[in-house]
Amino acid sequence: MIDLIETIVKSLVDYPDDVVVKEQADERKVTYSLTVHKDDVGKVIGKHGRIAKAIRTVVYAAATNESKRIHLEIM
Repeated sequence: MIDLIETIVKSLVDYPDDVVVKEQADERKVTYSLTVHKDDVGKVIGKHGRIAKAIRTVVYAAATNESKRIHLEIM
């Protein structure tokens, strides 16, 4: 899942080397924290959050086989 998030985000940003995805799991959910360069935050979020919503939709769809809930944070 981390590879999927990195692949999507690195194609959107100007500083792909600064893309970092961390995974934190507990009993009920898995949280992925996405950190990008400060100049790329707007590109990842998009107007009215459309890009962020699309990224989350793809990640959630890819995780349909998992029993845990998935959450993606963009920082």
